Amino acid sequence: MGTRILTVEDDERIRTAVRMALEDEGWIVDEAGSGEDALEAFSRAPADVVLIDLMLPGIDGFELCRSIRRQSDVPVLMVTARADTHDVVAGLEAGADDYVTKPFQPKELSARIRALLRRVRAGDSGSTQMRFGDLELIPEEGVVRREGKEVHLTKTEFRLLCELAATPGRVFSREQLLERVWGYDYFGDGRLVDVHIRRLRTKVEKDPANPRHVLTVRGLGYKLQP
Repeated sequence: MGTRILTVEDDERIRTAVRMALEDEGWIVDEAGSGEDALEAFSRAPADVVLIDLMLPGIDGFELCRSIRRQSDVPVLMVTARADTHDVVAGLEAGADDYVTKPFQPKELSARIRALLRRVRAGDSGSTQMRFGDLELIPEEGVVRREGKEVHLTKTEFRLLCELAATPGRVFSREQLLERVWGYDYFGDGRLVDVHIRRLRTKVEKDPANPRHVLTVRGLGYKLQP
C-alpha cells in the first residue's frame, strides 16, 4: 500500500490543486470539504498524514485536530493564512505537528510532508532502556513511563524526547532540534519546538510548571536533566 494523505479544505479549487500536486508525488490522496467529512474519511481509511485547513465550516480545524489526536498519533500538518497570529500556536497546541502558510508552493508542501513521514530511529546507540528519576524511556519499543504508568506521546513528541535523552545534560538549541526532530535545516519555526516542549512537559512531568526533567536553559535552548 502507498502513502495515504487526507487533505481537508473547504475551497474546492484549492483542494483539487493540492490533490493533483500530491498525486504527482505518487501519494494516495483522500479529500474532505469539512471537519465532519474528514472524521468519517479518517475512520474509514486512516491516513499516514492529515493536512488540515484551520478555517473550516462546522467543526473547525482546531477541533478536528483535537478529535484526531484523541484517537491517533498520525502526523498532522495544518494550513493557515496567517503565520504571525495566535493561530499557529493554537493549532500546535491542538496537536498539530507542523504548519504551512498560504499561499504555499507544491515543493514546500511536499518537503513538509516528507519531513513528517521521515521516521528518525531513536536508540541507535544500543541503549535499550533509559531512566531519569521517575521517567523511563525504551526507544526501541516506543514506550515512555512515568512512575510506572505508560504515557502516550505523539510521534513528534516521542522523537523530541528521544533526541534530548540521547545525550542527557546537553543543551540543544531550537535550530538543532528543528533539524534533528523535524528534519528542517532552513525553513523551520522555533515555535514548533517551544509548543511541543510545553506539550511534552504536560505528559512527562509531575508538575509541568516546575519541570524536573525537560528543562529550559535561558537564551540557549532545552536539555534533559540526567
